[in-house]
Amino acid sequence: MLKRIKFWLGNSRLFSLPMTVMSWLVIFLYAIKFNGNMINGIIALIGIAFAHLATNLFDDYVDYRKLSKDEAFVNNTEKSKCRYINSGEATLKELLFVVIIYCSIAFITGVYLTFACGWGVVLLAVIGGLIVLTYAKLSSSGLSELAVGTAFGPLLFEGVFYVMCGRFSLSVFIISVAIVVFTVGLVYMNNILDYDGDILSGKKSLCIRLGSKSRAAFGILIIYIIGYIAIVSLALHLGNPIYYLPLLTMPLAFAVYNSVKEFFADKTVKPKVHWWNYPLDNWDKIKQNGTESFYLRLYLARNLMVWVSLFMIIAILSGYAK
Repeated sequence: MLKRIKFWLGNSRLFSLPMTVMSWLVIFLYAIKFNGNMINGIIALIGIAFAHLATNLFDDYVDYRKLSKDEAFVNNTEKSKCRYINSGEATLKELLFVVIIYCSIAFITGVYLTFACGWGVVLLAVIGGLIVLTYAKLSSSGLSELAVGTAFGPLLFEGVFYVMCGRFSLSVFIISVAIVVFTVGLVYMNNILDYDGDILSGKKSLCIRLGSKSRAAFGILIIYIIGYIAIVSLALHLGNPIYYLPLLTMPLAFAVYNSVKEFFADKTVKPKVHWWNYPLDNWDKIKQNGTESFYLRLYLARNLMVWVSLFMIIAILSGYAK
């Protein structure tokens, strides 16, 4: 049983959960400065985390139903998109069952917070639920970045602040934009790594709609530039230079951009691992599977988001709220 739970958590892309936890921690600590309710904030994290995992798996469910009709995909040995279903380790029925479990947990936390905090939670939950259920469709239409930007930006930040402090805030909105852009960068990176597979399946992700791999690679740099502009705007809005701290991550952003260019040049080349690339979850197993090129770049984008969040947390703890 424990082994199967670990199996499904892995397939739910648990490695992406730190971006949710870090986003939550940023606004959680900010809300505490306003004497926010810590219990409500922790319960909100549970609901957000399971909604995130449900979205990841449901995206696989929709993708596989479409891809399984393509003989080239069924016979493909590529170890990335939906590989655990393609290999026979799990069925679509099992996959849907796990999605329902995740959604049920998120729903229960939403019900509790509604009674504890008011009907504003219902509005936030409805928007979040619609994003979960339509994410696969939005993703195939090139709108996955917009969906994630909404869900893990204003929706998450304002939602957590609301259940903790009972109100919304302009400063929270600006913080959410400054952080979520780097989360969007992780989603965009995932779409870049699935570039060829998405073309095969007819999926029109944003990077594919840009028309070429060189434009897609440049797109991630543009995303990060927007993020750093938001960080500068936040520091100016709060009138405190300590909020410029996340700008220290700019060299990592360029490293992510260069890794994308290398991937498009030759994705079979085994990437060099440097000390600043860590943490790399299950790296030994990944090397055995031969998927280093795929996962290292995902981890680079994820770790950049984590570092930006950590510097923002330091700024919040060192600075003042407004």
